[in-house]
Amino acid sequence: MILAILGIAGLGGALAGAWWLWTQSGAGNVVRDGSPNWAPDGRVIFSSDQGGQEDLYLADRFGSDRVEVMTTPGDEGGASYSVDGQRIAYHSDWEGNFEIYVRPADAEYARRLTTNPAIDQAPTWSRDGKQIIFVSDRDNPNFDVYRMNADGTGEVERLTHGGSNRFPQYSPDGGQLLLQVDRDVYVMSLSTRGLRRVTYEPDNGLYPTWSPDGLKIAFMSWRNGHSQIFTSGLDRSDTTAVVTMPNGDAISPRWSPDGKYIAFVHVPEGGVTGVQEATQQRIVYVVELASGRLSRVSR
Repeated sequence: MILAILGIAGLGGALAGAWWLWTQSGAGNVVRDGSPNWAPDGRVIFSSDQGGQEDLYLADRFGSDRVEVMTTPGDEGGASYSVDGQRIAYHSDWEGNFEIYVRPADAEYARRLTTNPAIDQAPTWSRDGKQIIFVSDRDNPNFDVYRMNADGTGEVERLTHGGSNRFPQYSPDGGQLLLQVDRDVYVMSLSTRGLRRVTYEPDNGLYPTWSPDGLKIAFMSWRNGHSQIFTSGLDRSDTTAVVTMPNGDAISPRWSPDGKYIAFVHVPEGGVTGVQEATQQRIVYVVELASGRLSRVSR
């Protein structure tokens, strides 16, 4: 199903009415879909607990041709393709607690890269495919960013120290990281470890993602009293709300490899700054930036 966003700042009554129809057609079943990301060929990989446990699925941006990528007795999420599309990194707790795994894109076997009693999540590939960054609470209960070799050899390097550090991504040129620190967006130089702040609470920024040319970012913010997805330059220029849902939260944006789309998650019953509960539905969408049209990817 595809709908047009009526204006940049709001969807209007047509989308609100369509959303009501979607909620009525769900037969009351709460399914949590999340952590969308992109394959190099333009398909969307995401997690879903529609089968009970959280597994990984792959579909085109209209939700068609969906296939199950990974299923285990545990929960999987945070999937990330290597730039060449040959490997998928993800986190899973099927062996007891959340660790980082890598598997070939066209095979079902996986290799476990981390072995730590802490939580390791949200892996992302370096541009050359040789390293992976991820977040962990092994040294900081609020999570720091770490880097390791993609084959699991060698020492794990801690890149941040203190605060709450989430959702790291390599820049397209590979020299910087984009990440969320507490409730703002920062850029880290990998050569100096220096941090440059991009957003400033209360005009906050969460779940940041790079555009493929590295000139813009997208992020979620509740600066207008409800959660929206924005794009902007790194100097906060040309800040534009590109997704405003009729209710709930729009979170977890991820920019497509061709720069034309952003995948995100809608939490219809979300409460902006509140915690999203296990009973709340999550739905993966894609927005076409040129037209503002939405397509529903999950279910």
